[in-house]
Amino acid sequence: MSTKTPSKLEKILSAGHMAVTSECGPPRGSDSEDITKKAEMIKNHVDAINITDNQTSVTRLCSLASCIHLKKMGVEPTLQMVTRDRNRIALQSDILGAASFDIYNILCLSGDHQNFGDCPQGQNVFDIDSIQLIQTVRQMRDEGKFLGGDDINRPPQMFVGAAANPFADPFEIRVPRLAKKIAAGVEFIQTQCIYNLEKFELWMKQACDRGLHEKVYILAGVTPFKSAGMAKYMKNRVPGMDVPDDVVKRMSGVPKENQAEEGINICVETIQRLKEVEGVKGFHIMAIEWEDKVPEIVERTGLYPRPDIS
Repeated sequence: MSTKTPSKLEKILSAGHMAVTSECGPPRGSDSEDITKKAEMIKNHVDAINITDNQTSVTRLCSLASCIHLKKMGVEPTLQMVTRDRNRIALQSDILGAASFDIYNILCLSGDHQNFGDCPQGQNVFDIDSIQLIQTVRQMRDEGKFLGGDDINRPPQMFVGAAANPFADPFEIRVPRLAKKIAAGVEFIQTQCIYNLEKFELWMKQACDRGLHEKVYILAGVTPFKSAGMAKYMKNRVPGMDVPDDVVKRMSGVPKENQAEEGINICVETIQRLKEVEGVKGFHIMAIEWEDKVPEIVERTGLYPRPDIS
C-alpha cells in the first residue's frame, strides 16, 4: 500500500516550509455556524485546523462532523480522536468515516479523564491507548487491513499525528515517550503550549541528540494569555502546564486593559525564538475562543502569507 497521503499539511512540511496549524473547539450544540465562523477567521493564515474531540471531557458537537463542515468550506481539517470514549471497533469505524469525506490529517490522543467534564459518571473505555491508535491508523493506511486482519475497501489516506508534553513529570521520560510514538508510526507532533522556553529547548536538544527530529515533524504549541488571571490559573490549576514565575510577573505588571496585548506579545516573542531551535518545523497556535487573534500572531511572526502547495 502507498504511504503517501494527499495531506496539504504533509506537503508543506516535506517541502521544508514552516507549517502553521491552529484549532477550534466545537460548540455545545448542533449549530454548525459556531465552527464555520471560527474557521473563517483563520483559514487564510494556517495550513490546517484541528477540531478538538470533546476537550476537557465536556460534551460537544463531534470532531468528525465539525471536520466535515470545514472540508465543505475548502479548509483542510485535522481530526482529533481520543481513545477515552470508544473501543477499537468504533475508532476504526470513525477513521473510515473521516476517510470517506477525504479527511487527510488525524491527531491521536488519549483524552482528558471524564472527571474533568460534564459527565463525571461516564465510563472510561481506553480499550487502546494513543500509541496503539497511531499503530491502528498506520496499519489501516499502509497495509489496508483492519485490526482483525480483514482487508479494507479504500483504505484511509491519513497523515498521522500525536501530541507531546515536554513539561509533564517525570521530565526524564518525555523524550523516550516521543521515541515510542515515533516507533509506533507517528509522522507529526503538536506539543503542549510552551511558556518555559528553556525547558522546551532542553527537550528539543535531547530529542535531536537521539536523531528524533529527523524522523518526525515537531510543531511547537503556543497559547496566548488573555490576562494575568489566565496565566496564574494555568500555572496553578492546569496539570502538565509549566508557566514560569517571570511570565506571570510580566503579565501582572501591565494594566488590566493592556494584558491581552501583552499576552499576544509574549506569544509572538515565543514563536520568534523557537523558529531558531533545531528540530522545530512549525507552530500549532491554540487560541481557543480567541481565534480572531491568530492572523495577527501569524503575520507578526513573518509566517504569512502561507506557501501555496498545489
